[in-house]
Amino acid sequence: MMRKVLQKLGKADETKDEQFEQCVQNFNKQLTEGTRLQKDLRTYLASVKAMHEASKKLNECLQEVYEPDWPGRDEASKIAENNDLLWMDYHQKLVDQALLTMDTYLGQFPDIKSRIAKRGRKLVDYDSARHHYESLQTAKKKDEAKIAKAEEELIKAQKVFEEMNVDLQEELPSLWNSRVGFYVNTFQSIAGLEENFHKEMSKLNQNLNDVLVSLEKQHGSNTFTVKAQPRKKTKLFSRLRRKKNSDSVPAKGNKSPSPPPDGSPAATPEIRVNHEPEPAGAATPGAALPKSPSQPTENPAGSLPSKEPSAAEGTFAVAWPSQTAEPGPAQPAEASEAAGAQEPGETTASEAASSSLPAVVVETFSATVNGTVESGSGAGRLDLPPGFMFKVQAQHDYTATDTDELQLKAGDVVLVIPFQNPEEQDEGWLMGVKESDWNQHKELEKYRGVFPENFTERVQ
Repeated sequence: MMRKVLQKLGKADETKDEQFEQCVQNFNKQLTEGTRLQKDLRTYLASVKAMHEASKKLNECLQEVYEPDWPGRDEASKIAENNDLLWMDYHQKLVDQALLTMDTYLGQFPDIKSRIAKRGRKLVDYDSARHHYESLQTAKKKDEAKIAKAEEELIKAQKVFEEMNVDLQEELPSLWNSRVGFYVNTFQSIAGLEENFHKEMSKLNQNLNDVLVSLEKQHGSNTFTVKAQPRKKTKLFSRLRRKKNSDSVPAKGNKSPSPPPDGSPAATPEIRVNHEPEPAGAATPGAALPKSPSQPTENPAGSLPSKEPSAAEGTFAVAWPSQTAEPGPAQPAEASEAAGAQEPGETTASEAASSSLPAVVVETFSATVNGTVESGSGAGRLDLPPGFMFKVQAQHDYTATDTDELQLKAGDVVLVIPFQNPEEQDEGWLMGVKESDWNQHKELEKYRGVFPENFTERVQ
């Protein structure tokens, strides 16, 4: 070490060999790569062992639940036994053809690493002996005995160093080039073993599948089916129908409509849906309703309600027609003159105000899917329904159990749209319209419905 320090200080000669230094760098890199490969291979083998144990446990479970009177019990037991043997064989071959080869490959590095270090020490001895010999020769007072002894030590140090140096100069490049063949052999062995393993395992799995298919045919009536998540809330359309029925009952204090003189059934209140936003000062309970172009000039008893949707989406104003009610307060003179000027059959603001039923406003909301509010990305596109969010495809058949549910067949594509009221959405259920119905009819009210999310898979 002292001689090395003297070399660094310039008080001793130091031999430079850049070619050998490059060989040492390659050696260190090769050792690092090999050590990492060995570590990863051991991890892989540990994973194979773990998978073997897991597969063994799974097959043991199958044998336990497989009842004695079921067909194919012996075949299933034999398949499980072969499965266990196949895993053991695969693991052992990986050890023999990959791990042991890896250990042999890395086994040569410690000795070479030690020889490289020893060569470095012998090089320092050789440089020091040469420096000492040259110093004695250039001294003013020469001592022949010391010079002769220094020359003898120099020759000896040079011989030891050159012997080690020549061997390493030959071995290091050869070792560096051998890495290519080693990597090829190792990964070819792993790939080949894994390929054969999966081929044999595939045959066993196919045999097991055949046994289970036979069991299913014998007990076909007990086939397990995918079920939708139960709906806890009131069915959407049923709730809307109950709401309409409750709204049709007159408010307390108002008179019920009298039946017509001819004995025909009483007129059903007309329901008018206006998609246009209500103007400022929209009607409230007891307030006058402004005349709308969509309102009919007449509403004879027994007429059916009409609906004139507008192109705009937004607030829905449901206006109920006037019904027989108690007279309201006297109108001012200007209002009386205006009333006298109206055409027969027109509904005045005062008549609308005397209606016992107020305007009903149904607001729209953003979609809420699994607790997340999503805006309609398809709004404004003519080829998609308003509020369109994404597409799903049915993976299983679903039979609707209520009028507000969609009937699905495997492969059906559904355009998912938001619920108008997030509170109406049950967990695990979505609102949508089948793409085929939308493309053909471009109508939501009749063809939309809810469906179980777990029967579908998102495709867009």
